[in-house]
Amino acid sequence: MRNWERVLSVLEALCERGQAAEHGWTLDTELLPPHQQQVNALENQGLVELACRENRAELSALEGRPVRWAARLTPYGHDTLAYGCSRPRAEPPPGEAAPDRQLVELIPSQMAALRVFVCLTNQLRVPPADGLAEQVRTASCDHGIKRWRLHLTQKQMESVAYGLWLHRMTGSAAEANRFGREYGVVHSSARDSGEGPPVARGGAGVVGRG
Repeated sequence: MRNWERVLSVLEALCERGQAAEHGWTLDTELLPPHQQQVNALENQGLVELACRENRAELSALEGRPVRWAARLTPYGHDTLAYGCSRPRAEPPPGEAAPDRQLVELIPSQMAALRVFVCLTNQLRVPPADGLAEQVRTASCDHGIKRWRLHLTQKQMESVAYGLWLHRMTGSAAEANRFGREYGVVHSSARDSGEGPPVARGGAGVVGRG
């Protein structure tokens, strides 16, 4: 386990125990000494507050026993935990992407259209594919070539094609046309008996403005 993962694990433990207790503190009987030492180390980073003598006296009165140690998250600790649970995932090094995923590089206008698409998830009858919103949120930008890099499954690529088709139907076709040329995935509005947006392979027949 990497250091930041250990930190998040400790913060999560404090958060869970603090929420379970009315007073919000994690007490000495709830963590083993090695874990208490890890918590003590986080105090120096401002992530954890250790109970002072007055706090311990109040907790002792509530518990009906001596409380020699107690800790709780600071606002910084809460925010670190919240961010850590949703942090952008590290981009796989070239050649190490999952075998079911393809590297897709989008120009800024394509990425802007895709962000609108995933933001409308709860309003669409054909919503973005599972995991696409997360890929959009964690995408990295290669500023040298001005391309946004995503690693997508086939279903996610088809969903991107659908999002760009919506963009084409309401304005510019350039983004959908480019995606079709580069990746051979183009949405077709023809009726289809399967689930999800029908998708045509190959760039032939891609028309529109842009």
